[in-house]
Parts: sequence; C-alpha cells; structure tokens
Amino acid sequence: MIDIKSLYKSYGKVMAVNDISIQIPKGTFFGLLGPNGAGKTTLIRLIIGLLDADKGEIRIDNEKLSRDNYNVKRRIGVVSQHINLDKEISVFENMYFSGMLYKLDKKVMKKRIIELLRFLNLEKVQDRICKRLSGGMKRKLMIARALLHDPDYIFLDEPTVGIDLNSRKEIWDFLKAMKNNGKTIILTTHYIEEAEYLCDRVALMDKGKIFYDDTPRNLIDELGRFTVEYFDDNQKTKYHYFNTLSEAKKYSDMINGKYTIRDTTLEDVFYSFANKKVN
Repeated sequence: MIDIKSLYKSYGKVMAVNDISIQIPKGTFFGLLGPNGAGKTTLIRLIIGLLDADKGEIRIDNEKLSRDNYNVKRRIGVVSQHINLDKEISVFENMYFSGMLYKLDKKVMKKRIIELLRFLNLEKVQDRICKRLSGGMKRKLMIARALLHDPDYIFLDEPTVGIDLNSRKEIWDFLKAMKNNGKTIILTTHYIEEAEYLCDRVALMDKGKIFYDDTPRNLIDELGRFTVEYFDDNQKTKYHYFNTLSEAKKYSDMINGKYTIRDTTLEDVFYSFANKKVN
C-alpha cells in the first residue's frame, strides 16, 4: 500500500502539492487527472523519491520513503513523460544497460529482456538504434525498461502522449495484464478514455489539491448517468446530466433544435470538474 499523509510541496509562492492525504491499496490501477499545472507530476516525483516534501510523510508497504531508501526504490518502476532513452544504442542495449544499473543477474536479465520485448512487440526491432524507432516503439521500450527489475509499483506519467491509437491500445492491453499480475500502477494522463478504460480509481486534482477520489463508475453516477448535449441559442454546446433516462427525455422535450441523449462518461466528469474550478 502507498500511504500519503498531509503532503506539502511548494516552489516559491506556488503551492504545487497542498495537504494531500491518500491511500492507494496494493494491486490498484490508480489514475490521477487534472489540468496542466495541477500538481500531478510534482506529486508523482514526491512519491518516487525524486523530490523531498516540505512537510508530510509517504510510506510504501509501511516503510517510510526517503531519497536514500534504496530498498523501497528498487520496488518502483518509472516511465517519465519525456523520452529519456539513449538514442545512439539499440533497443536491446538500452534494456541491458538499465539491468546493469539494478545489478541484475545477467542470465536472468537477458531472459527477462526477451520476454518483455516479445510482450510489447519489440522483439523484431531489438537490434535497431533507438533514434530510428517510431514514437510508439519508443514509448513501449520505456515501459519495458521500467519493468525490467520486476517492480511492485509502476508510475506512468503521460505514457502514451503523442503516439498513434494502435500503439496506445497495445500499451493499454499490456498495462491491464500487468495489473492482473498484481502490480500497483499509478497513471497520469490527459486521455480521459485511457483513465476510464484502465483505472480502478481516479482522483481529480487541481491547484495542488485532490478534490475527488473514487471509482470511475461512482464519479459518473454522482454527476448523472445520462447526458443531454445540445447547442444553445448562441451555438455553444451545453450539457445537462440526469440520473434516469426518463428525466433526460423530459428535459430534452423542452429543447428547440437537435440534441443528443447519451451515457455520461468520465470525460464529462472531468469537463464538469474543470469548469467548476474555473468558475
């Protein structure tokens, strides 16, 4: 379990993480959503030990996290938002040198590399120089590299940004498999459908605070299971949410013009949350 208590982190006058307390049970796929500048990346960096908190405590399986606690850090795998591969060496060599940093047994490491490359459909390009990989291949290689030492906790900061839909869905399937194997996964993403598809729990964050933390289904139900979407007289899109289909139909009868009644999605929850924060 990841146990965070009263966590604070500021940069000058900007409070990036403001009194966050949250527990993430083992085996959970946890999504962290919020606008740019919400504090998501800072929170992740605190949890993985790259930053020191101004105040508060982080425990992983009841062991206090600190920058020099390598026993905890060895159980963490990180996929950063930015591509950080060595572009002048091959796919296999990137994996191999990462394994050397973790002082893995060479025979075990080579077997693990082959397995991961195969699972992520990178086996055929294992000898290709990394600068010649597609964006999707680079993202998959970063995930494979983060999992090489078989971590219990995997942190993914915008892992599928800027890649095509097919590669994104391949990564989704792989991450689902990792979760089913008992891994705890913490994800930040701007792709709302990604969070809805993958996550057991989702937290909505803004201005350094977590405002909502629940399952995607519960967050949707709290807003309303059905959405009426239409244009108002100024040709602006309007959304109204209802708990029952009959309520949605009754409201739509009063609309002059075209409208759509559909199931509410996590994207609607995020849109409603973001607009409330702006207003």
